[in-house]
Amino acid sequence: MWTHKAWPGRFLPPSVPAKERLRAYAGWCNAVEGNTTFYATPARDTVATWAQQTDDDFRFVVKVPKVVTHERRFAGVETEMRAFLDALEPLGDRAVLWTQLPGSFGPSDVDSLGRFLRRLPAGRRRAVEVRHPAFFTDARSTSLLEETLGTAEAEWVPFDTTIFFGRPPGSKAEQETWAKKPRLPRRTRALTDRPIVRYLGRDSAEETAEGWQPWTAVVAAWLREGRSPTVFVHTPNNDEAPALARRFHDDVRALVPDLEPLPEPEPVEPATLF
Repeated sequence: MWTHKAWPGRFLPPSVPAKERLRAYAGWCNAVEGNTTFYATPARDTVATWAQQTDDDFRFVVKVPKVVTHERRFAGVETEMRAFLDALEPLGDRAVLWTQLPGSFGPSDVDSLGRFLRRLPAGRRRAVEVRHPAFFTDARSTSLLEETLGTAEAEWVPFDTTIFFGRPPGSKAEQETWAKKPRLPRRTRALTDRPIVRYLGRDSAEETAEGWQPWTAVVAAWLREGRSPTVFVHTPNNDEAPALARRFHDDVRALVPDLEPLPEPEPVEPATLF
């Protein structure tokens, strides 16, 4: 996400090479979603540069490759997972293994998920995002998944799209997102000391901020309980995501004043000819 095309010149200095943009992004936010790993496992040397560009408390929530989760459904993936885990080694315990599952992955598949999670190396933080409606609407399915995740010390990652689907799309970006994203109930229960939330707003910054208000109270409560949550704020085009993330953090700090501030961003200088 730190290479988003709309950010250089606005949130990132335009002169920063693409391979060094993570360092500039880390001045705005202290966590990032590693979505590109879903499509291809990066070279270990590349991951080492990610570690070098960020502080020790910077968090990476890194998506498990789709060949593991979507194509093979955890069957016969030992070689792919070994390569993936080896590539992530430079990040150490800063990396959370994020297993995002397709909407077709339902309650009858939970046993295979449990076996997969239990085989992951001890000490590796793990988190799971499910999209099958039964996990949210059927009490037995919810309980089954929570028990499986609890046994593996894995977090359940909610993807909150309730505000986004509150009214029809009003732009091309919203129309494209409307067709792709899941429409599921909001879930606010944490299973571990490191809950993760993914939130999708609208094109409008004000609508987006209004929609996350329930989360400010939830996150503040988690902090008071001694948990250490990570929250990712999305919009249909993500053009304003870094500023919105900081705004959300400010809203939570208003409720929990002793929460540490985010880092100060590097000044963004306008592009010049010389």
